[in-house]
Amino acid sequence: MSTQVVVPCFSTPMKGLFKSKPRTPADLVHHLRHLLPLTAPNPDPRTSKRRQKTCDEVRKVIHEMRTVLYGDERLEPAEEACVKLTLEFFKDDTFRMLIVCLPNLDPGTRQDVTHVIANLQKQRVNGRSVASDYLERNTDLLTMLLPGCDDSELALSYGAILRDCIRHQVAAKFVLESGHIKTFFKYIQDPSFDIASDATSTFKELLTRHKSTVAEFLSKNYDWFFKEYNSLLESPNYISRRNAVMLLRTMLSDRSNTSVMVQYVSSLDNMRICMNLLRDSNKSIQLEAFHVFKLFAANRTKPQEIVKVLVANKSKLIQFFSDFTYEKADEQFESDKAKVVKEIVILELKYQACSTLKRNVKKSPGEASHLAASVLC
Repeated sequence: MSTQVVVPCFSTPMKGLFKSKPRTPADLVHHLRHLLPLTAPNPDPRTSKRRQKTCDEVRKVIHEMRTVLYGDERLEPAEEACVKLTLEFFKDDTFRMLIVCLPNLDPGTRQDVTHVIANLQKQRVNGRSVASDYLERNTDLLTMLLPGCDDSELALSYGAILRDCIRHQVAAKFVLESGHIKTFFKYIQDPSFDIASDATSTFKELLTRHKSTVAEFLSKNYDWFFKEYNSLLESPNYISRRNAVMLLRTMLSDRSNTSVMVQYVSSLDNMRICMNLLRDSNKSIQLEAFHVFKLFAANRTKPQEIVKVLVANKSKLIQFFSDFTYEKADEQFESDKAKVVKEIVILELKYQACSTLKRNVKKSPGEASHLAASVLC
């Protein structure tokens, strides 16, 4: 009797039975560095499939890096893996290569890149920011990012990366002091909404995050900076005006910028711009302008030229503020309005007393001396 040998039949591919070993953080960075130069466009049509395959592999590697840093639906990120990936990423010029090759990648991959870089920028190893140390040695990378903020296709990616960089004081200080901030006055008024709005976000980050650095910058560069800034406040574009007056209020209200604020509110030209914004057709611009104007009113060392304008326009200003309101007006808003009106009324009384004192001094200095003790002219 013959023995029948039964050969098992595998309906599933053998490849599916064996899973590839996960790549280590170092493997991911090394593989990415190998792939990035191969993503460059090539006019030879024979290379298009190979390039597409490379870009697909880059997308997979970036996704794996994102999973290491953020985890997934099954696992939380492992601290040791995050540390190793951070050290490997900033050890060589992987960051530089990514910035250079970013235009070669598809929008989805670029978005993943910005998320990976954002996380790596926040990682700390032994209490130190590896990204901050790297940027201090490679400030030219910031110069490489800036032109991308003026590219409608890449602005969102380059802008996001730049904002993550300037969260480090050394990077923000470089952008401010190197004069590159001047380019943002152009970007903010770009006809492209994506470029203008992204540049506005970066501009605000530069001028609000690192208070001591910003205060020093504004003090040293007051004249040219506020000359340019006032052009934003007078822009025909209402979005530019709105964003500019909102940021101005934030800057002037910050205690770190007190000396700059006093200098700004001592200028008649600046006050005229603010008074024009109070009459803007946009309610949000009016409201922000009011919060700036109350700083002019509260200034205890007003120049005489400002005093004269406020006194001359007293009736119009009081009427304006009596009618001025908005949907979400609260007790604080009403209190602020009352204080501004009171300052203007008191200012007129002081101004009249000063004028009387000066006339009396001309007639008889001795008779007017008792007024000088109670009136500040």
